Amino acid sequence: MKLPKIYTFLLFFFSFGIFCGKAQDIPPKNDVVIESTNNADTTTVNIEVPVQPINEVFADTVKTDTIKPEKELLEDVVDYYGEDYVYIDRKNNKVYMYNKAFIIYGDMRIDAGLIILDLNKNEISAKGIDSAGVYSQRPVFVQASNTAEPDSLRFNTDTKKAIVYNTRTEQNGIQTIAEVTKKENDSVYFLRNVKFTTSKNVEDPEYYFYTRKAKFVPKKKVVTGLTNMYIADVPTPIGLPFAFFPLTEDRTSGFILPTIGDNNNRGFFFQNGGYYFAINDYLDLTVLGDYYTNGSYGLRGESSYSLRYKFSGNVSVRYENLINSERGFPDFSQSSVYNIRWTHTQDAKANPTSRFSASVNLGSSRYFRQSINQTNNASALVNTLSSSVSYSKTFSGEPQVNLTVAGTHQQNTNTDEVNLSLPNVNANVSRIFPFAPKTGVKKGIIQNINFQYDMSAENRISTVDSLFFKSEMFDGAQIGARHSIPVSTNFKIFDYLSASMSTGIQETWTLQTTREYYDQSAEEGAGAVVRDTLQGFDRYLTYNFSTSLGTTLYGMYDFEDEGEDKKIKAIRHVMRPSISYNINPGFDQYYEDYTIPSADPDVNDEVVAYSRFQNTLYGAPGRTFSSSIGFSLSNTLEAKVRDKDTTATEPRKIVLLNNLNFSTAYNLSGDSLPISPVRFTGSIPIIKKLDFNFNGSLDPYALSNNNTRIDEFNINNGGSLFRLTNANISFNYSFSSKDFESDKKDDDILDDETFRNGGRPDDLFGDATSLNDRSAAITKDEETDREKNIDWYNFSVPWDLRVAYTMTYANNQRQNEISSQSIMFSSNLELSPRWRVGISSGYDFKNKGVTLTQLRFVRDLESWELRFNWTPIGSINTNWYFFIGIRSSVLSDIKYDKRREPDRSL
Repeated sequence: MKLPKIYTFLLFFFSFGIFCGKAQDIPPKNDVVIESTNNADTTTVNIEVPVQPINEVFADTVKTDTIKPEKELLEDVVDYYGEDYVYIDRKNNKVYMYNKAFIIYGDMRIDAGLIILDLNKNEISAKGIDSAGVYSQRPVFVQASNTAEPDSLRFNTDTKKAIVYNTRTEQNGIQTIAEVTKKENDSVYFLRNVKFTTSKNVEDPEYYFYTRKAKFVPKKKVVTGLTNMYIADVPTPIGLPFAFFPLTEDRTSGFILPTIGDNNNRGFFFQNGGYYFAINDYLDLTVLGDYYTNGSYGLRGESSYSLRYKFSGNVSVRYENLINSERGFPDFSQSSVYNIRWTHTQDAKANPTSRFSASVNLGSSRYFRQSINQTNNASALVNTLSSSVSYSKTFSGEPQVNLTVAGTHQQNTNTDEVNLSLPNVNANVSRIFPFAPKTGVKKGIIQNINFQYDMSAENRISTVDSLFFKSEMFDGAQIGARHSIPVSTNFKIFDYLSASMSTGIQETWTLQTTREYYDQSAEEGAGAVVRDTLQGFDRYLTYNFSTSLGTTLYGMYDFEDEGEDKKIKAIRHVMRPSISYNINPGFDQYYEDYTIPSADPDVNDEVVAYSRFQNTLYGAPGRTFSSSIGFSLSNTLEAKVRDKDTTATEPRKIVLLNNLNFSTAYNLSGDSLPISPVRFTGSIPIIKKLDFNFNGSLDPYALSNNNTRIDEFNINNGGSLFRLTNANISFNYSFSSKDFESDKKDDDILDDETFRNGGRPDDLFGDATSLNDRSAAITKDEETDREKNIDWYNFSVPWDLRVAYTMTYANNQRQNEISSQSIMFSSNLELSPRWRVGISSGYDFKNKGVTLTQLRFVRDLESWELRFNWTPIGSINTNWYFFIGIRSSVLSDIKYDKRREPDRSL
């Protein structure tokens, strides 16, 4: 709270007007009323000071005025108003402004029911109006961004001190209600009988901290004496002998209080305690730590940075040393896990020709399953970690050149395999049309000929989790580069057929190759294949050719021709058939042979063919000549139906079958099994927001008694035309009560606005709960909705539901079984505006068991929040978490939380 300085200026303003009036020898009166010169709201006082004319002229002998003029009393326009009157009591030297009165000077404004200026005491008073026992129009004074709302106030212009009664102020989210406030000067205030709260209801807060004496320094600090916590005006034993609250609009460094608790396996602990460093306006750093009395500990460093219009990002490094049980016990174990995350985003306007980005998530494969400082079911079930750091640069010109330098990381948390590409370089030159006309559209096969150049180079490292960040991880690193020059063209045939032809030349470089041979040892009958690594530059060249031909066919059936007003107006079938031809030569020149002698004289020696490039980064070129024809067919089925909206002038279009695709190939150079299995994919809209997706393979060949494919059609072997070897069906459905808030069209025909969410929602595995997340679970949008509806019973009962189902069928070797089948769901239900429950679960039909299940309960206690998450079913993730605390981030350390750690396998 900061009291405005306007009182001093108001005193001089009114004094100046009154004394100038006396200087004009106006007859004395007891009461003088200032009349308005017009009907405007603002009253203007016009005062003229008489000046006697001077006829004498004196020569100005001073060329430069060395006396600095006094600073003007008022430096800005003063605007004042009283709706009923502005009254000057000459006898008592007082000025009254009544009913909706206000005074504005610069950035300061005072509003009140009654404002009184007492010139005898040099005192300004402001208070509300008491009418029929109702106190209204309390004073409100604003200076810049500071606002105070007391019941009344008194201000002395000589001593610059003030007494404010029942003031209400807000700063940094904390509401302050003080019975008496004494202003010592502009920077120090003393308060008596003070309440501090974050409640929105200042008149009747559900909780507050009460102190009898406090010292308040605006935008800096509040120091209090004995402080107690009150809930619903009932005192609690929670209190402090003294308290210090830092108040600042800027970020400041400070300690972060830890969570204190105990654990059966690790003993008493301090968790998530540390220090926050506000380094500058662009960078901060948070250092947190955990300590358990059995010796376990954890360290975390988190930093966020941002430079407007340039870039932003955050870095997080976590390390945990985990000790289970006690030394000497049979179940004692010790391990360490770590995780590194980095996200960097460059503003699109920072540099249009270059861009740097990073998305890093790497560390121990067991981190999300063993960490004792996070309960994230979804992360614990993820089997892969991936990272990418890249820099791209575009060189403008004709042709345009693009260059990208990147480093990537892929990690399988189940197998502990780690693959790094560090670095990889990609460069390409944009397409060049050498025969295109300088103006106009390119036409024909010649004008559409184009080519480009692509180059990629990579250093690939394959290692395991235990060797990560060790020198051994670089053993076996592979380095290579590949240059590609694709040449293609496209053209029309008979205006209906779209044709294209392409060829490509690739040259592959490597810095090491291998040589294999059979080494016959001195001992008779013993020998082995020896593989030597040869260091040095080597290369090979490959090429291929392909062409394709396709068109689009439309079929339409119009029901309106039948002369009846049918619901279905028309059905349209769109087919896009295409045929392609590919040829890939065999490159025998890059292969060599060696012979392994047979120990049995009746068995011929084994001749082994190998390529010196087969263990390189990009592998060896193909040795087998291939020539194949590919076929594909895409289908879409649509309908036009009568719209239920009678004002609609056009029928409504819906999709009955979306992208039913078939593809296969015939190998012209193959001696056996030339036909590839027929792949099919498709999507059928069932209802609005629900697509039924399916895919599978159909094999025309039969199986032998050993369940291997044979060169005989299945239909000739007593079977059907095709064998269904594998298939998958799935759907994702998400809807909520909001979908039923307005009138919906409930046609039996499917709506074409299908729902495609691109994947399973995260909360199907439960909400992620970070134990060092000090923010409340309720979002700002939910907070706004809560303020709009404060009823204790919600008649609408908002809800949402997400369902994901998948089934996989396998029949490659006559197993004829459903290899996997599961359904998962997640739902949230708002029983009232202050009660919300949720559940995430599922069922595995293959293993006949309930999948990972989480129950969620959230109670909105206005300024407080209560949360309880329970995972009763899960392979290694059974746990629960209880939290109650103040929702405001300013007092987020006032909380209580308790949890049961998930069962860990160390």
